[in-house]
Amino acid sequence: MGEPAERTADTPQTSPQVAQSAMPTALSPDLGRHIGSPRWCAKFASLLMLCAAVVALGLSGIATFSAPPLPPSPRSAETSSPKAETLTGSELPKTSETRASALAPAAPAAPPAPIVRRERVRRGDTLAVLLARAGANRQQAYAATTALKRVFNPRRLAIGQQVSAVFAPDGTANAGVLRELTLKADVDRLIHVTRGPTGRYAATRETIPLATAPRHAGGIINDSLFLAAERAGIPAPVTVDLIRIYSFAVDFQREIREGDRFELFFEQFEDQSGTTVKNGDILFADLTLRGEAHKLYRYTPGDDGRTDYFDEQGRSARRMLMRTPIDGARLTSRYGLRRHPILGYTRMHKGIDFGAARGTPVMAAGDGVIERASRYGGYGNYVRIHHKGAYATAYAHLSRFGRGIRKNRRVKQGQIIGYVGSTGRSTGPHLHYEVLRNNRQINPLSLRLPTGRTLSGDELRRFKAEVAQLKTRIAALPMESRLAQVKAP
Repeated sequence: MGEPAERTADTPQTSPQVAQSAMPTALSPDLGRHIGSPRWCAKFASLLMLCAAVVALGLSGIATFSAPPLPPSPRSAETSSPKAETLTGSELPKTSETRASALAPAAPAAPPAPIVRRERVRRGDTLAVLLARAGANRQQAYAATTALKRVFNPRRLAIGQQVSAVFAPDGTANAGVLRELTLKADVDRLIHVTRGPTGRYAATRETIPLATAPRHAGGIINDSLFLAAERAGIPAPVTVDLIRIYSFAVDFQREIREGDRFELFFEQFEDQSGTTVKNGDILFADLTLRGEAHKLYRYTPGDDGRTDYFDEQGRSARRMLMRTPIDGARLTSRYGLRRHPILGYTRMHKGIDFGAARGTPVMAAGDGVIERASRYGGYGNYVRIHHKGAYATAYAHLSRFGRGIRKNRRVKQGQIIGYVGSTGRSTGPHLHYEVLRNNRQINPLSLRLPTGRTLSGDELRRFKAEVAQLKTRIAALPMESRLAQVKAP
């Protein structure tokens, strides 16, 4: 049998009822049967591209035609509306007032306030340590200290002394950049260290003006000059100067008697609040011993510029050697035979001894050159100075030597050469003092040396003119009543 002929819609194969029920299927195409075919995929891709183009066109139209216009910026309004800039006062509408306030330039921000730190010197502090504690970094502290050294030695800072540091804030947790530091080098002198535009530090001095306040004081000596001067209200440094002035001619251990008198005219300096901050020089002194007045006036000759004290005849009070090269000491042993306190037998004591507390300064008795400064047998620490001509002086049992004291070093009268001690063959702190002439010890208490300079000619006339002016000043300032001492019972 052959294969059946292909069926088509034009050759009915079933009954009319069946054909009627199948008609809808034959009239509507079956789309699902082409899914996945190449033709279907191409048409679907074209449809997607068309949808994407429509969406893009719609978004562009919304952005172009639907967005409201942006308001002009202040800068564009300022440049494009010159008319608004010329309106002032009542001509401006209310809306323009708000716009004008917006156009006004903003006030510049105030710079940050400087930070001030004040620190006091503690034991063991250096300036760099103090600045670091205040907030400076290591580099700034080192640079500021280096600049300060050009005008002030930082080692002279005293415990308790205040140093002020000013910092410019840098926005960090630290104090900031060290801009300036200030310290008081003396009662009349400030030191400033400032940071320049390039970051370098420079130090400058500032002088504090002080007012001169002369004082006229005096009293009666009932026990010692020190105690009498203290009762008279005279500062201890001024009393020390008084002793030095007369140390060439007066033996304060043997020649001071009860009832002797003293008188001083000296200067002091006051700050702006009227507080005395500094003692000046003694301009006039009178030490009356056993009724004999010894008046001395301060004067600086114009030819050599060396200030000294002269009597009314123009004779200098200075001697080649001081009779007592130590302040505030007592004579404990004289020149001559004595029983040695350690050796136990009688022998010649070729000098004089001054009892004083350990560490009391010892001064050079005169100008000269050091011949020896070392340990020397029973003398302990020993200094010997050669003076003009055939004279020399020696100082023994020192606890230590003064700064820079060594052989061949030149010293001046009154310079500290050592300190009282008990080195060598000694029973306690004291100074053994000798005067030698042609290398032989002589009695320092019986030594009579010529005076220093005697003024003459024009120099003497200038001196007497200054003395007359000074006497006028002394007469115009009566001695303070509380200083006119009477003999104590």
